Amino acid sequence: MERREPPMTEEGWYALHDFRTVDWDAWRNAPERERERALADARSFFDAHSSPEVGGTAVFTIIGHKADLLVLHLRESMSDLDRLERSFENTAFAEYTEQSSSYVSVTEASGYTERAREYFEGEMDEDSGLAQYIESRLHPDIPDMEYVSFYPMDKRRTPEDNWYDLSHDERAEHMASHGEIGRDYAGKVTQMITSSVGFDDHEWGVTLWSDEPTEIKDLLYEMRFDPSSSRFAEFGTFYFGRRFEPEDLDAFMAGEAVPADEGHPHGDAAGHPHGASDHGESGHAHGEGGHPHGEGGHGDDSGRPPTDHGAEVREELEDRGVYGGQPHGEDVYAVVLYSEADTDELFDEVDGLRKNFDHYDSHVKTAVYESDGDSPAAIASVWETESAADTASGFLTDLPGIVRQAGDDADSDTWGTMGMFYTVKPEKREDFVEKFGVVGEVLEDMDGHIQTDLLANREDEDDMFIASRWESQEDAMAFFRSDAFSDTVDWGRDVLADRPRHVFLA
Repeated sequence: MERREPPMTEEGWYALHDFRTVDWDAWRNAPERERERALADARSFFDAHSSPEVGGTAVFTIIGHKADLLVLHLRESMSDLDRLERSFENTAFAEYTEQSSSYVSVTEASGYTERAREYFEGEMDEDSGLAQYIESRLHPDIPDMEYVSFYPMDKRRTPEDNWYDLSHDERAEHMASHGEIGRDYAGKVTQMITSSVGFDDHEWGVTLWSDEPTEIKDLLYEMRFDPSSSRFAEFGTFYFGRRFEPEDLDAFMAGEAVPADEGHPHGDAAGHPHGASDHGESGHAHGEGGHPHGEGGHGDDSGRPPTDHGAEVREELEDRGVYGGQPHGEDVYAVVLYSEADTDELFDEVDGLRKNFDHYDSHVKTAVYESDGDSPAAIASVWETESAADTASGFLTDLPGIVRQAGDDADSDTWGTMGMFYTVKPEKREDFVEKFGVVGEVLEDMDGHIQTDLLANREDEDDMFIASRWESQEDAMAFFRSDAFSDTVDWGRDVLADRPRHVFLA
């Protein structure tokens, strides 16, 4: 008997979708002091649990008859969810509610592609873009977006259409096709895929967020026509609602507008290209993983502070009068990848992503940089928030011909400056290129230097990008301490149209 090969999976945070119906008659008939005590007790609960070191808790209204509230918990263990559920039941506020439904699951990433399998088999650098993206899918933030949609689903198992009777390659092909639709909604819809096999009545839970409700509708409607849904998906009950802050619970119970103040705090897209989310991504792939192409996720939105490998470098550069930037950029966050694809094809793909990215105020720019030599082209995407940059990198890693991301090298002992961005005065461009040649000769003779390339923005030749790799951080610092670098910094003040951005990533 032939046994089908299941995809490799990895699990992250456990999720509880706790749906509550309010006993409105009991609430209206309760003395005011009892209502005030119940609201204060609920606010205390949310204050204590909404910003944990790992996971998160958020509150949503639910529109329609199925429930009034959704309390969503993400936590490190199932025992944490068990404790939180019981702790909320013990509040005075919970006395006026009934748990009308619930869903228990765990965030999941799975992979059908060769690159994803490298991650699951431990063969991928944990600092690589794809590895960080998968981590963000396993340990997501709850995005600060207004609308939420939740539904459970199964893969169909009928004699005619049985998902589990398909070969691994057939399932991978379906997942890739399904994900292509999701890519068109990058920055518009954010998703969380959770597995519930053995935990609840369905196989997966899908949670979608957006600042525009019709974007969720449009995405799901378009996906209905994809065979992964039309042939192989079965859906459970849908819930739709809006997020509000726990301090607005009194306004919610009074029938007033929530969020309470004008210009709700959840419409700001600064946290994801979707503002990303925290995490922008929707590469919505029903079940088995969550990455648009079945690979899992990106960007470390895990709640853990990012490792700042460049702190010592930036501190020393500051002492020398050179601004070193933040871990991913100077007052911005940058993602840089490299591709050996035909640059015309690459640019068309990047331009398509950029049109989606441009919907969000947090997007600064995304561009293709080319060198005059044999070096691969670079794709640089710059954002105002780290979570947005992290999410964007999840989509950028799907571009054709990607060979490595800055800071992601097969030799883990190497150290790289991810890049240095320079905007050159048009009349000084030739001087800048000539100066780079002189500095390049100095670099070639320096211990520990591997490679340094000068690239220009395909659409603006005065926008220059320098990528450099070194065998160690100390080797790179030897150059930054050199007279050649100091002379270049002084000289550059006359030829640059703007302050350079020195971006470091170990």
